[in-house]
Amino acid sequence: MNALDETDDKPLHEPTLWRDNGWTARVIKNNDDDGWAVEMIKAGEAEPALVGPWTMGRDKKNPKPLDTAAFNTLVKTAAEVLRRHEQQLHAQLHKSLFVMAPAGRIEVTLDIVPDDDDAHALLAATDADGAELARVRVPANFKLTASSASAWIDSGFAQPG
Repeated sequence: MNALDETDDKPLHEPTLWRDNGWTARVIKNNDDDGWAVEMIKAGEAEPALVGPWTMGRDKKNPKPLDTAAFNTLVKTAAEVLRRHEQQLHAQLHKSLFVMAPAGRIEVTLDIVPDDDDAHALLAATDADGAELARVRVPANFKLTASSASAWIDSGFAQPG
């Protein structure tokens, strides 16, 4: 078993390779210049969550060795990058707005289901008590606006045309 075996979850602490707590930090040659970079890979992921510059060692030739403090900082930074990416993706795939209707305040949501073969979205309406009033499947490019939501409510939640 080599040191980079991703199925191995035992801690590994080498000068240019650390694996611990579900993360792997690997110091690599920076192809853009003569320096070094570090990549952070979350266990089970194929691509690094974070790649950034890494400090030269005292000899100004080799990379500075990884240590506990540096690894912990890299884990925190990489986890924050992933969290922000997830928030951005959620914002792209989930839209929500409120409409005042004769029956009261209605929340209308649009949840896009990204699927290579069958991309679509689910348009739903919920009353102020959280009870679902309607749910219909719409094209993934359906535009949820205050006017489209009001028109859907006014139609008695008929399938939007």
